[in-house]
Amino acid sequence: MILPTKHTNIEQSLLGFGSYILQIIDDGVTIDFLWQEYLKDYNNKVYSKKHSFDNMLLTLVFLFSVNAIDEDNGELKKCN
Repeated sequence: MILPTKHTNIEQSLLGFGSYILQIIDDGVTIDFLWQEYLKDYNNKVYSKKHSFDNMLLTLVFLFSVNAIDEDNGELKKCN
């Protein structure tokens, strides 16, 4: 689900996961780097909700479609 509902925590939604991803994106990061950072933060209880790799890809598609991120030669960066 993209948006949270009254029964779903914001961290479980793609919107909430997208805000987390935007916090860790620097210019020129790869999808593999983002996944490894997420797993590290999840294991260290920095981000409390479990997401699959598919959810991360869907979140990246969502962020790209709302022009929040851009892809350049296999690397992701935030849009201005």
